[in-house]
Amino acid sequence: MKIAFYAPMKPPCHGRQSGDRLIARLLMAALAGAGHQSCLASVFRSRDGSGEQRRQERIRNLGARLAERLVRRYRAAAPGLRPELWFTYHVYHKAPDWLGPAVARALDIPYVVAEASFAPKQADGPWAMGHAAARDAIAAADAVFCLNPADAVCVRPLLDDARRLVPLKPFLEVARHPPRDPSGDTRRALAAQYGLAPGDPWLIAVAMMRVGNKLDSYRLLAEALAGLEGERWRLLVVGDGPVRAQVESSFARFTCGRVVFTGALAADRLRPLVANSDLFVWPGVREPIGMAMLEAQAAGVPVVAGDSPGIAAIVDDGRTGRLVPRGRVEAFSDAVAALLRAPAERLALGVRARQAALRDHDMDTASAALDGVLRGLRAGQWP
Repeated sequence: MKIAFYAPMKPPCHGRQSGDRLIARLLMAALAGAGHQSCLASVFRSRDGSGEQRRQERIRNLGARLAERLVRRYRAAAPGLRPELWFTYHVYHKAPDWLGPAVARALDIPYVVAEASFAPKQADGPWAMGHAAARDAIAAADAVFCLNPADAVCVRPLLDDARRLVPLKPFLEVARHPPRDPSGDTRRALAAQYGLAPGDPWLIAVAMMRVGNKLDSYRLLAEALAGLEGERWRLLVVGDGPVRAQVESSFARFTCGRVVFTGALAADRLRPLVANSDLFVWPGVREPIGMAMLEAQAAGVPVVAGDSPGIAAIVDDGRTGRLVPRGRVEAFSDAVAALLRAPAERLALGVRARQAALRDHDMDTASAALDGVLRGLRAGQWP
């Protein structure tokens, strides 16, 4: 099936790394894995972070013109080159879909959304326009793939048939995240590169450094680790961004060499560093989906994280890691301390984490789930 793919929040070709970009790319790869041809329909970004009415109006009007242009282009194309389905990734009040519903309606093709969020409290707020557009797009969708269970409560009532809401577990290509080199050679090389002791437990956190949820998580992590000064550990912090100085300041209390800032790393450098770490630690303050946690688990590294529906869909508390109440510094500190003192338990959690990733979160599983719904829509036999 030929699919027009669109990500209003951030296109998959965007130059800056993020979880959104990663998931968009993974969705396109999963569609290709199911035998579909997905083509990026537009790089138009509808996100407005300011809540400013006139800016949102300009974005809406530009979106309407772009939708009309796409319709003309598709209608002029040979029948075999026209999209048979429109697929939008990530719709919410700050990044509504001004393109997909209009194009799908004009071409009379199915409209599908993955990761839709709807917050009724935004109805009278500064993003009221985007809120209404997100509501209308979700309601128009022939299927909504739900990656974060927390979204289901408010999205389901917008659909005329509850079966249109389809659970889809976050996924990745597990084979691209191999576990630790059993010889220890890679760990010793990394220890030399980053000034670490191979025999110490390595904690790792991977996240962008920006204001809001990420900075709050970094600060909570620093506070939690401050209670573990008597334990043996080193922390690797992987990431960069506009508030890097503030993040580094949060960890300034620790002795020199205890916390290592690597900056942002390309995947080929990040994956062995994660795989050779002993524990992935991330409070996940207001985190919807923790893709970095899933990458760690795929490599056989257990996770300690703050509990939320999205994170709990990845981290199975007591089996693949530890979940603690969100925002609870002492509880987070205690969970990390317990696993620092229990290397055998860490190893068992890591083994189960990789098994869970292979069983529930591999791309082949996602491809099959997506394919079943899309083929049903094309045949007019779903839901």
